[in-house]
Amino acid sequence: MPAPPRTPTKFLEILEQIWWRLDVALDLEMIRASALLGALEAIEAGTTAIFDHHESPNAIEGSLDVIAEACAEVGVRVVCAYGVTDRHGAEGTARGLAENERFIRGGGSGLVGIHAAFTCSPATIERSAGLAIDLGVGVHVHVAEGIDDADAASRLSELSTDDWLLAHCVHLDESAGMRGTVIHNPRSNMNNAVGYANPARFSNPVGLGSDGIGASMLDEFQIAYFRSRDADLSATPDTSWSWLATGWDLVPEARSDLVTWSYDGVDDPWRLAFTPGVHAVDVEIDGETVLKDAVATRVDPAEIRCKAKEQATRLFALL
Repeated sequence: MPAPPRTPTKFLEILEQIWWRLDVALDLEMIRASALLGALEAIEAGTTAIFDHHESPNAIEGSLDVIAEACAEVGVRVVCAYGVTDRHGAEGTARGLAENERFIRGGGSGLVGIHAAFTCSPATIERSAGLAIDLGVGVHVHVAEGIDDADAASRLSELSTDDWLLAHCVHLDESAGMRGTVIHNPRSNMNNAVGYANPARFSNPVGLGSDGIGASMLDEFQIAYFRSRDADLSATPDTSWSWLATGWDLVPEARSDLVTWSYDGVDDPWRLAFTPGVHAVDVEIDGETVLKDAVATRVDPAEIRCKAKEQATRLFALL
């Protein structure tokens, strides 16, 4: 991937010079290759369910179907959302809302996505929250990830409900009245230098996410523990383990999935926290073996990686 035009010095510049430039360059072929690779990496890491928060302003219609179909091809569970934003004008907002509605009304497993409060007008936030209520689902939204979105709660809290996913919450005041599950993304937060969310301070349920940096939730658990320990010497792996376990509350059907690990102490938080390199050997999702001896059974991993490289090359040439 080529370097950005200049080195970002703050979070908003990272968004403007890296992520938002990638978003607008995506087409459906790139999205499919990316989703296949992400799903493959998930089952290889023993992750059986994904919450995907997607944006592709120039390839909105049908994008959630492409992601869901790619995940189904590999065999992993997925809950999709299109991140509605006003960054691309009223037409872009309407198309994003329509994609969420079309996908969910068509039987797709999804939430209504909002990019972040600071890129949406109050009217767009209200429309998104209202659509979620109409569809009987929650909202997936980035909340106070960077200082530019520190006032997110003032625009979201009155609309939020218990089935919302609140990603990041680094700069969210725990007394702000936001309802929903806080999703802690320690690797992403450190990568973007936005600060430490200190999720133990919230009374909300807390889960773990990766914000797209890999699919290994065991890696995320380990980093979440060490980051919490860095902030508080009394922190233990048990707390980070409880955040990991929240995933089963969000996708209850995943409780029936079976994973055989390379390490027999994987269910002991204290042992797991200090054991690198733990990986899945066999994975069974909904009664079907989708990973056997660490190799996907439904798809050809080499082909997926080859096509992902081809599409990445196409993508990077547009930047």
